[in-house]
Amino acid sequence: MALDNPAFKRNSAFSSQGAVAAAQDVSAQQLQEMYNQPATLPDREVMTIETTVQKAAVSFGLLVVGAALGWLTTESLPFLWIGAGIAGFVLALVNIFKKEPSPGLILAYAGVQGVFVGGISAWYELAFGGGIVAQAVIATLVVVGVTLALFASGKIRASKRATKIFLVAMVGYLVFSLVNLGLQMFNVVESPWGVRGFEIMGIPLGVILGVLVVIMAAYSLVLDFDFIQQGVRNRAPKKYEWTGVFGIMVTVIWLYLEILRMLAIIQSSD
Repeated sequence: MALDNPAFKRNSAFSSQGAVAAAQDVSAQQLQEMYNQPATLPDREVMTIETTVQKAAVSFGLLVVGAALGWLTTESLPFLWIGAGIAGFVLALVNIFKKEPSPGLILAYAGVQGVFVGGISAWYELAFGGGIVAQAVIATLVVVGVTLALFASGKIRASKRATKIFLVAMVGYLVFSLVNLGLQMFNVVESPWGVRGFEIMGIPLGVILGVLVVIMAAYSLVLDFDFIQQGVRNRAPKKYEWTGVFGIMVTVIWLYLEILRMLAIIQSSD
């Protein structure tokens, strides 16, 4: 699907349509001959769920280490996590547009982004208290766990129609976020959350948007899992396991930050 996670869209190995299109150009006899031949790549050189999970564990472990560093240096080095956030954004763009996945760059993204996540989490904790970070972590784990369980059981799947709706919603949310940031920077609105602080029937707009964004992030996880599954089915080269790890990491970080902000808006409105 061309409208999915940008971390995957450059790799045809993650699309079931690539295999179908290739099959249409050969005859039934040729297909049988191809089937009887040994696989192009040995089993040890193709994607598997198990080794993808192992790489994900290493990457998220590095993210946690970086987060601990960012958390501990928030007050002594207040600009460290801001610089890490900028570096993480640049590394994300490099990894997205790079033709071949680079384990080093993806691990660097995990570590640097971890510093940013740890720093901004400490800032939220100092500003709003109430165990807001612990709540955000638990909520993120619950969303990821439930989404994974539903996907593994086959109860939810990615579809072209849902993905198109997801893309439109993402573009709309991006435009809203940029406009809201501009309003905050130029003090057009008094609320520290910008338009997110406006209330609809007593509920802050940021909370309503937060719920919708959590749903969007959950669907993004479904797309991530689906692409990895397609890569395994199509016997994609093992290097693309790192692409799968990167896609999941981007989504989980986004999900956590959105939940953290939503909880902060709820705290500040009480």
